[in-house]
Amino acid sequence: MAKPLGFMDFLNVDYTRGGDEQQARNAKKRKLDIGAGSNAEYSSTNPPKEQDEALDISQRRKRAQQMKRMKSRIAIGRKRKQFRPLSPEDAKKRANKAARKKILSKMLKGRNYQELSPSEKATWEKKLEKKKPVIQKLAKKLLPQTKRRNEICVRRKVRNDKEF
Repeated sequence: MAKPLGFMDFLNVDYTRGGDEQQARNAKKRKLDIGAGSNAEYSSTNPPKEQDEALDISQRRKRAQQMKRMKSRIAIGRKRKQFRPLSPEDAKKRANKAARKKILSKMLKGRNYQELSPSEKATWEKKLEKKKPVIQKLAKKLLPQTKRRNEICVRRKVRNDKEF
């Protein structure tokens, strides 16, 4: 008489019994990343890492090459996004960026940030990091202005495109 079937007999991949260990490990990894799409770095088990530290010179070069490759994709995304209304998260980001820029320009006293060397930029970024509470207060004040400015620009572009 045949042996009665158990739960383990119905599994597609058996991680514990026999076979190559590496195959079992890979299968388990695939099983965990199901539903995450083809790119495992964006899966639910592996959320994307946020940048905490400043980039060193080699990392900065690598990031520059990466952005150069993605230049056309970024441009297409920017064009698509022009006609959409500004989301609250994007408005906060823009206000925060404007506040950082304003405070940095005051700290630099007329010098151009783009002309500084990478090491000087890093030191100014550290100094700017200490001013985070001030930046957040200023960003709150600038938030309505950035929203309004965006809405005006969107309406102008739509109006201009309809004329042609």
